[in-house]
Amino acid sequence: MSTIKSLDDLSRIREEVLEKHKAKAAAGQIEVIVGMGTCGIAAGARDTMKAIQEDIQNNHRVGIIVKEAGCIGLCEKEPIVQVVIGDRPVVNYGKVTPGVARQILADHVAGGKIVKNHVIIL
Repeated sequence: MSTIKSLDDLSRIREEVLEKHKAKAAAGQIEVIVGMGTCGIAAGARDTMKAIQEDIQNNHRVGIIVKEAGCIGLCEKEPIVQVVIGDRPVVNYGKVTPGVARQILADHVAGGKIVKNHVIIL
């Protein structure tokens, strides 16, 4: 990892990260991000995460990266799941139970249809 010694170094590193992100988006990479802050975990985010991972494995879904995030700041909407597909707008889902998580993977990630009754605006 590079050491940041100046604002120029920080700008250069920022540009490198943005370029990597653009390359991932251009490739159509899919990311499913689960909020795993304290409130998320208390609301069942671990079960949601497990359901996502099992669904990906059981249904042989490829090209999906599952990530954890910290607190997103909407405790009453936890568990929260974000879906990022290429350069399309990020879709945020709230109150994502394991069953809703499987529906999001089948309908949105695999089928391209947003699960509207669970969309939240951040």
